Amino acid sequence: MTDRSEAPDAAAPHHGATSPRPPAVTPAVEPPSPDIALADEASPLPGAHRGGFQRLPTAPVDVTTVSAPAEPGAEGAPEPELRWLMPEPVGPYRGLAGWALAFSIAGLVVSLFVGWGFPIGLVGVISAILALRRPLENRAVAIWALVLGAVSVIYSAGWLLYAASRANLFG
Repeated sequence: MTDRSEAPDAAAPHHGATSPRPPAVTPAVEPPSPDIALADEASPLPGAHRGGFQRLPTAPVDVTTVSAPAEPGAEGAPEPELRWLMPEPVGPYRGLAGWALAFSIAGLVVSLFVGWGFPIGLVGVISAILALRRPLENRAVAIWALVLGAVSVIYSAGWLLYAASRANLFG
């Protein structure tokens, strides 16, 4: 009887085994070349002080030691004189005549049906007068707004007089 704890013979075929492994080869490490600087004994931890700063990063900078870079074309050339240009003044807003015409047309449409639409016509008349006094407004549109606003106020007054006579308010 043979002892099973004995190692099988290397030449004996193994069931399902592959070829034997070659012995492990250790790579040879070459010494560093002379142009490489060796690291210190221990690499510093991130954030560790390495002794390179002389002042805090937020310390004031001496103004006399700072010099402005010269122009690329000329060394030591003085800085060009900067002049601030005033922005062009914004002209008055245009469009009041258009709003006056819109209010006058709306007042005229409302005054054809009810008498209480006269405030809309009054807004159209007042804004048309203001538009006529401004130099940049379209005068033709402002005149149309004034005329249509006046007609809407007259129509509203007619409706109010008719409603007052039907309610026997005049006597």
